[in-house]
Amino acid sequence: MPEATTDSKDWVRLFHPAPTPKARVVCFPHAGGSATFFHPVSGALHPDIEVLAIQYPGRQDRRAEDPIADIATLADRVFDALLPQLAREPRPAFFGHSMGATVAFEVALRMRREGLAPSVLIASGRRAPSRRRTEDVHLRDDQGLVAEIRNLSGTDTRLLDDEEMLRAILPAVRADYRAIERYVGDPDAVVDCPVEVFVGDTDEQVTLEEAHAWRRHTTGDFTVHEFQGGHFYLTARPAETIDRLAAAVRARA
Repeated sequence: MPEATTDSKDWVRLFHPAPTPKARVVCFPHAGGSATFFHPVSGALHPDIEVLAIQYPGRQDRRAEDPIADIATLADRVFDALLPQLAREPRPAFFGHSMGATVAFEVALRMRREGLAPSVLIASGRRAPSRRRTEDVHLRDDQGLVAEIRNLSGTDTRLLDDEEMLRAILPAVRADYRAIERYVGDPDAVVDCPVEVFVGDTDEQVTLEEAHAWRRHTTGDFTVHEFQGGHFYLTARPAETIDRLAAAVRARA
């Protein structure tokens, strides 16, 4: 498979362009996820808030490219692809779910080195970078990997029941899990923007203590919002999630 392209249009998707948005938000998908996960969010927030969604390599229309199994490398590539957007007004917010929250944080760290910052970092369904667990999902066989995906309830079961589709998506899923499970965050790293954490109250992937641990990673304001639900509370309660996301983005626009 060829290496991932560096073309910004391949990495950054704009589903609903807004000529004069009042705010903008960049959305980072979860492990195994794609930019289209945020298509409904984009439609719901348009035209006041313009949504840019990141498309990682190795999935959907980028299936022919090698997936990236390292968070630092992935963040480097996303940062480079986003640079043309980061200098535009209004300054974008970041929203990342699960693995996407970690990628968003690492991209924000790269922005800090350049004297830039998102208007707010919203970390959803992910423990703080300074909190680690020993996990081995990426080492399981295909059956074990699929079982984990089913357990999290974030993927359409029709895809998981289709053998041909499974063969197409599992390499990217495994690479994503390898990236996030091998990630070691700097316990002292901070971003120069407010941080808001969204977490489901029954999410087995994130305890409330692990969610509050994000506080040490920002020089700005900090808030935790609890939602009813598990790891994919945001698909179970889309209207509530979108309203809370919109409020967080508008407050810093």
